[in-house]
Amino acid sequence: MRILFDSKQLFHKDPFGTLVPDQVCTLHIHIPVSVQATAVKLVLMREDGAPERMVSMIRMENQGAYEIYQGQFSLPQRGLYFYYFHIAHADGQFRLFKAGDDTNMEDGDLWQVSCVPADFHTPDWAKGATIYQVFPDRFHKEGKCDLTGKLEPYTVHPYWHEEVEWRPTPQGVVLNNDFYGGNFKGITAKMDYIASLGTTVLYLNPISKSFSSHRYDTGDYKVPDPMLGTLEDFREMVRAAHDRGIKVILDGVYSHTGSNSRYFNKDGVFDGKGAYQSESSPYHSWYTFYHWPNSYNSWWNFDTLPTVNKMDPEFIKFIITDEDSVIAHWLAQGIDGFRLDVADELPDDFLKLLYDRVKEINPDAYVLGEVWEDASNKKAYGRRRTYFTNVELDSVMNYPFRTAILNFMRGWDTGKGLKDTVMSIVENYPREVVACNMNLLGTHDTPRILTALVDDFDGSREEKSRRRLSRNQFDVAHDRLLMASFLQYTLPGSPSLYYGDEACMEGYKDPFNRRPYPWGREDWEFLAHFKRLGQLRKKVKALRLGDIRFFQAGDKHIGFDRTYEGKTVKVYANRSADAWEVPYGKILLAYNLQVVGPDCLVVGPRGFCITEG
Repeated sequence: MRILFDSKQLFHKDPFGTLVPDQVCTLHIHIPVSVQATAVKLVLMREDGAPERMVSMIRMENQGAYEIYQGQFSLPQRGLYFYYFHIAHADGQFRLFKAGDDTNMEDGDLWQVSCVPADFHTPDWAKGATIYQVFPDRFHKEGKCDLTGKLEPYTVHPYWHEEVEWRPTPQGVVLNNDFYGGNFKGITAKMDYIASLGTTVLYLNPISKSFSSHRYDTGDYKVPDPMLGTLEDFREMVRAAHDRGIKVILDGVYSHTGSNSRYFNKDGVFDGKGAYQSESSPYHSWYTFYHWPNSYNSWWNFDTLPTVNKMDPEFIKFIITDEDSVIAHWLAQGIDGFRLDVADELPDDFLKLLYDRVKEINPDAYVLGEVWEDASNKKAYGRRRTYFTNVELDSVMNYPFRTAILNFMRGWDTGKGLKDTVMSIVENYPREVVACNMNLLGTHDTPRILTALVDDFDGSREEKSRRRLSRNQFDVAHDRLLMASFLQYTLPGSPSLYYGDEACMEGYKDPFNRRPYPWGREDWEFLAHFKRLGQLRKKVKALRLGDIRFFQAGDKHIGFDRTYEGKTVKVYANRSADAWEVPYGKILLAYNLQVVGPDCLVVGPRGFCITEG
């Protein structure tokens, strides 16, 4: 018999999840009578070097072959805490650690619990939102491109459906300077389409004047790229979104700028003196030069992306604190928040200043961070991050969910891993954060989800440019994406749809995941599927805001409840080759489902459904 303790179960840990300062937490651990325990202690610690704290646990009662020990504690201040158990018995003593949802003596992980401020709240509109991500150059073009002032050199594709450019220069550099001309007016023209997907948040990749098509090499923080349109075109796009109940968030790129920027100005394309041109430049302190001007710190050693000294006072004033800072400027144009590129490369102090400034200007604005791991215990560059305990972000990009769904759909997990990942995030993140996590399957940084579901090809760029899924691969990927997106839209958080995934676009990583939207060539079955999912979330509060409880996770079956304000919906996904009999309920959405009499439904192979009542 094993010692029983599962922090995700209320009868073992109450309350579930994170705590606030001075909130009492009660633990119950079930120890077999055969252990003959004489003393049980909870050992609490912080990673900052604070002494361990011992909490004595009291034997409350016997239940069959188990003794139940209870302990209570509270945490005096916010932060990340860890714990394990110390158990003495007649013949000695041992430590008890975590092993998944089980326990291990003298080996395993620590349990964790975060203590967050009691007044930590995220915007209500971001909770359970449905996000649509647009890569502006590749979404839709309306009218002609204004190339006045466009940073050179560049090329513009004469045909919308041409292949993206991938060939490097003779020096081996991929310039990313081919454009299709997608613009603000194009997005505005398609706003009804975006709304038809159930979208409540429109997330745009960078829009600032830049050299490249991806625009992560910022040239001028406050000026839109002329190919996208004017500032008034941008405002009109935001108005069109707001008229349809859609919020707008922008990519904030504050870890680096472009070498061809107003601030660095390596090639002298801007008026004035950049840091590369003069040591007396007002922007010189933004950058670290090892030997001015040609040797400098750059992002991941790309010399076109000089890294910024994020805590430089002049940079902070320009981006955050000035009356017309970059943050204030774009909020004044009507946007509703920011997605922060490479948040783990932005110091906690910088994030806190930015978050507080955003909330000062608009308390209902939203700050989302790019984090690829569990953000509650993330370590970056040797430091434990404090995104939630220090209130620096409202939420993060939820890559762990993507990995778990992919593993389940590709047969690398029978369901338990998906459940464990979901419940780990739900347990480790503040409740306010869980509801507005960005649940993604595809982004501009990952292969198209259709491709990722079946193909791990790792050939050259030339090979990837020519490679397409076979008919059999496409059929398999099509079935898998139906279920993967179903899970994405029914799990806690905010599903994010990368433009074109709803049209069954395929492609490997950059640049092949950034092809233009295939207008007129969409997969209509898939498009209808995503519209149904988006509209269903709008109608069913439990899918947007409900708690989650798994009742099945294994044997290629996933089943869970989402409950909100006393109303419960049940979610079933069957990846097995066999039929799965489940209780009857009002069917809200289904695929490959049969009704068998008044009391039973059968979810067929590769089928899924949501029921109510």
